[in-house]
Amino acid sequence: MIKRLLHLEGFAVFGLSLYLYWLNDYSWLFFFLLILAPDLAMLGYLLNNEFGAKLYNLFHTYFVSLFVILLGLFFSNSTILVAGIIWTAHIGMDRMVGYGLKFPTHFKDNHLNQL
Repeated sequence: MIKRLLHLEGFAVFGLSLYLYWLNDYSWLFFFLLILAPDLAMLGYLLNNEFGAKLYNLFHTYFVSLFVILLGLFFSNSTILVAGIIWTAHIGMDRMVGYGLKFPTHFKDNHLNQL
């Protein structure tokens, strides 16, 4: 049951992000070009599992992406706001399909698989 709730939460965040993006009439080309950009954090695994997990988790926590959205709102900067919305959409999409925060043991070990 908990795992399903977390998948639904990811779906809700992804859907809300898409709605906010559409509502502000931002470029969909830009959205599709950047939606997978946070996954570049996986390159940290080239160094080792521990660093890779820490870097991946930093780029896949709502706290950081929501902070970017707040910065965009505070500075009235649409570029920062767009980046934050796309970033948040990416995290929601990941959670929706079952990708979670990583443990340092192995790339496939994540918090959603432990539930």
